Amino acid sequence: METFIQLTVNGLANGAILALAALGFVLIYKATGVLNFAQGEFLLIAAFVIWFFLVEIGLPWVVGVAVAVAVGVALGVVIERLILRPMVGEPVISVIMVTIGLAAVLAALVQIIWGTRPRAFPDFIPSDTIDLLGATVGVNRLWAIGIVAIALLAFTLFYTRSRDGVAMRAVADDQQAALAQGISVRRTFAFAWALAGVSAVFGGALVANLIGVSAGISSFGLLVFPVVILGGLDSVPGAVVGGAIIGLLTSYTGGYVGGGLETVIPYLALLAILMVKPYGLFGQVRIERV
Repeated sequence: METFIQLTVNGLANGAILALAALGFVLIYKATGVLNFAQGEFLLIAAFVIWFFLVEIGLPWVVGVAVAVAVGVALGVVIERLILRPMVGEPVISVIMVTIGLAAVLAALVQIIWGTRPRAFPDFIPSDTIDLLGATVGVNRLWAIGIVAIALLAFTLFYTRSRDGVAMRAVADDQQAALAQGISVRRTFAFAWALAGVSAVFGGALVANLIGVSAGISSFGLLVFPVVILGGLDSVPGAVVGGAIIGLLTSYTGGYVGGGLETVIPYLALLAILMVKPYGLFGQVRIERV
């Protein structure tokens, strides 16, 4: 029972962080229809930027995170304006290849600027342990779950209640109708990428707090794809549920089975859901008649 509780908490914590990272992916896809294969590199850059401002520059935590958020927003807007906007109207495979190339470029830039040596991330949440139902669990895991829950709630309220959030939903549903209502589609596209940058900052900080600042963060980001496919490419609640499922599957497999199978199980789950529900658990089913 003790092992089960530990694995459950660890899995939920990892799943919550994955859900936050997947949120940026979902927002971009819902608003623009672009599959961003550079989401893992967004997390990597965000972690290194926060580390740089906190450790190298010595800024206070609040100021350092605020500057990192500004950098994340700027990165998202620049990528949308200079790289993705010229690709409007091009075949989907061309846009996908551009985001894959973008991922390689961003990873190379991180190596050029900061090298390949892993860094210790400054603690910003408690790292001690507590007793939970007879099991010893890390407080940082519980904090991660709580922080992500607050962040996802804030994003949900923004997406459903704010003017910009409603505009993003309108553009995702029908761009021509949104244009007729006076909504700037281009501005909404840029805003979606900016929000993806913000989610990457918080997701990158939480991942770095658990595993340190290294290239492994982008590998963690690869798990975003099974999460969004499982939950549904265009579903925000699906990202949360998909993150929890993938996090728990990975944790239970690593704890009870081992042998490296935990690195494969998310992609087996991806294949399974594609065969049963191609649009994911909460994805919108689209039927095209020709």
